[in-house]
Amino acid sequence: MLRNKEIQILLFVMCSISLAAMIAAFFISIAAFILISITSILLIGSCFIFTRWRYHEIEKLSAYLRQITSGDYSLDIRDNHEGELSILKSDIYKVTLKLSEQSSLLKKDKVQLTDAISDISHQLKTPLTSMMVMSDLLSNADLPKKKRVEFTRNIRIQLERLEWLVSSLLKLSKIDAGTVQFKKDNIMVHQLIHAAIQSVLIPIDIKEQNISIDGEEAVTLLGDFNWTVEAIINILKNCVEHTQEGGTISISFTKNALFTEVIISDNGQGIPRNDLPYIFKRFYKGKNASEDSVGIGLAMAYSIIKSQNGDISVMSEKGKGTQFRIKFYTQVI
Repeated sequence: MLRNKEIQILLFVMCSISLAAMIAAFFISIAAFILISITSILLIGSCFIFTRWRYHEIEKLSAYLRQITSGDYSLDIRDNHEGELSILKSDIYKVTLKLSEQSSLLKKDKVQLTDAISDISHQLKTPLTSMMVMSDLLSNADLPKKKRVEFTRNIRIQLERLEWLVSSLLKLSKIDAGTVQFKKDNIMVHQLIHAAIQSVLIPIDIKEQNISIDGEEAVTLLGDFNWTVEAIINILKNCVEHTQEGGTISISFTKNALFTEVIISDNGQGIPRNDLPYIFKRFYKGKNASEDSVGIGLAMAYSIIKSQNGDISVMSEKGKGTQFRIKFYTQVI
């Protein structure tokens, strides 16, 4: 402590003042000299002890901060006393809690990133391997024309699948990063539904499925038209895929004072009970999923709806069909 220049200056000033007072008191009387001397010694001693204590507390705070920088967030230095040191301790503890939370979130993000990269690698590996095998076969000059056409068509299918997968992953990454600016337009729900249906008309026609729409044209919701269409399309694709030929897909929508609700249901094979809690999880494939399924469509629909302060739930019974209920709240408090 005595090595600090400010303490040396303080002691010099206090000793100088005390010495001057003692000399002046000596010329007044011996009693005054003794009184001033004792008082000066006590004041200088008290100041020295108090300053030493403060430096000791500051040294403990410095040691605490060094432990924080080394990654130890377990210490608690809060106290219930008044004063600027106690306030400083409380503020440091609050910062420590925030750093601890951020450290936990970073670790969690690293684990999620590792899992996501692993899942993406797995999804890309299959079509890439398939295309490599077929490209090697195509290099054979003796390959029959019929096989050459078949392999070329298969490569195109795999490329289209890769394009869709990459596009979907980019969209999801934008939503996760919070870089998507969702609009808050007043959308006519019947226009939203008809726009989404256009993307699934061909598979519906191929499987000769029926689709019914029920709802008043005046029903509206607050959201982003294009992104919400994307979410509805992915839900409809799931319904079409898991509904048998000649099956029915029903869409209804209503509005009340609290929210606008869109219900999409089918009479298909349904979702097993064990799969229900995980169907919105990225890359999850249920027991009834097709071989070409990636497990990203419903995850994207979930992210889009949730990002617009909406809610989505699913009810299903094996062999009787599935129902998706989407709610867009009129006002979020």
